Amino acid sequence: MPTKFREGANPMNIKWSRWKTILTCAFLVLAIVLCDARAASALPAGKVIALPMFARKYGLPCSACHTAWPELNNFGQVFRDNGYQLMNDRDSPIWQNPSYFPISFRITPSWHRETTTNQQVDSVPGNGLGDGIGTLTQAGFDLSGMDLWSGGTLYKNISFILLPSSDPTAVWHFESAFIRFDNLWHSPWLNVKFGRFELDNLISEKRFLFLSANGGLYQIYHFDNPGSSNNFGYGDNQIGVELAGHSANSYTRYSVSVLSSNEGGVNFTTDVVPGGTPSNRSYDVNLAFSQAFNAPGTPGESGFGLERVGAFAYIGQRPTNYETELGTQLVGINNKPFFRIGFAGDLSYKNLELMPLFIYGHDNPYLGAGVPSTAPLPPGAQAPTFYGGFLEAHYYFNPQNVALARFEQINVGQQAFTNTSFGGSNGNITAVSFGYRWYPIMFSRAGVALDGEFSRVRTIGQEPESGNGTGVVGNPTGAVWSNSIYFGIDFDF
Repeated sequence: MPTKFREGANPMNIKWSRWKTILTCAFLVLAIVLCDARAASALPAGKVIALPMFARKYGLPCSACHTAWPELNNFGQVFRDNGYQLMNDRDSPIWQNPSYFPISFRITPSWHRETTTNQQVDSVPGNGLGDGIGTLTQAGFDLSGMDLWSGGTLYKNISFILLPSSDPTAVWHFESAFIRFDNLWHSPWLNVKFGRFELDNLISEKRFLFLSANGGLYQIYHFDNPGSSNNFGYGDNQIGVELAGHSANSYTRYSVSVLSSNEGGVNFTTDVVPGGTPSNRSYDVNLAFSQAFNAPGTPGESGFGLERVGAFAYIGQRPTNYETELGTQLVGINNKPFFRIGFAGDLSYKNLELMPLFIYGHDNPYLGAGVPSTAPLPPGAQAPTFYGGFLEAHYYFNPQNVALARFEQINVGQQAFTNTSFGGSNGNITAVSFGYRWYPIMFSRAGVALDGEFSRVRTIGQEPESGNGTGVVGNPTGAVWSNSIYFGIDFDF
């Protein structure tokens, strides 16, 4: 990003008085000692949901940590990696002002229109036969779910996040809930997180700018081959323990997570809401590493700033059948493995930010066939694979106006059966999204963003990963087109 997006720039483009600028710089200096001088003017190295409670706590403007909310600059990344601390006495709750309110609310009233083709419908409404193929269109005003964020420090170098989250009907679950022990043995390379949390993704689905039914989803993060019994989504929060570390300026970062093989569920279920299918008795592992560097030349001369690249691998297991009691499923058994590997980047040139990502996925043949591993594989069963990714672009006209675009493609490399009647392209996805966000308000107390989007997704022979269709495909060899038109007012306090 250009120099006008460096830390300390006011997102409202209002000339600050001298004493406010001096006060802001004084707070920034306390944290900049953690990173070198080049990091202090770098581009965003990651993103996070904007939490006004931190700006209120430290008396900083949002621009100290953010370019355009909810994206982080490198200063904000260091703050997050250090456990939401500036590494001074104000980090500990015992020094906080009693009036400090450590909770943030976020919700998005919206209008949207969803259209999904190739849906199974009754040829005569009400006949219950499902003998027709039609297009479903829905439109109107709506609400998103609500996030109720709380986070900060319990004591110096002991931080936490608690995020009860609801769907639009106020059915609640814990999206995130963890405690983190920071800077163990006085080293930023040793930090331990315990609880339910997002994987250490360089490109985060939980903290991005698209919000529509189609655009607000990375298809590749939730893709499983057609017919697979695997239920894994790389974008989903998981439950377990994570060891992570970073350099003083967060240019170099790593993480190792050991997770329950239950897709982030609690009470040993495969869902965050109790009552889901039982999990298996095994563990998954996620590995992530990223490296940032300044491109040759200074940002003001070359147009380049901080560039970050990373790689990741998820190695997991899922059950192929279950122990039962009188026909009731108890615990998953006879596990078979799967893995996801990939790389991502966060690159910038002048006002343009590019985020490429690629993933390759592989499941055991028993998971692909959906049969117990105690039985022989069906004829033609093979290990299903897929590959694909996306390229997302953000263009910053200024810190208050951002144009968005994304192209995503997923191809099934190998179907679960060699003799499938649906063809090798069954399950392939192509998705495009465009959007624009305007930030009329971005203060330490609150933030407001006006968000407009259009998204279009084509899925071959399968129900869409996103959108508002019925999920029953009328013609299993045809394409399903899912379109979203969206306008929302995204705000937090």
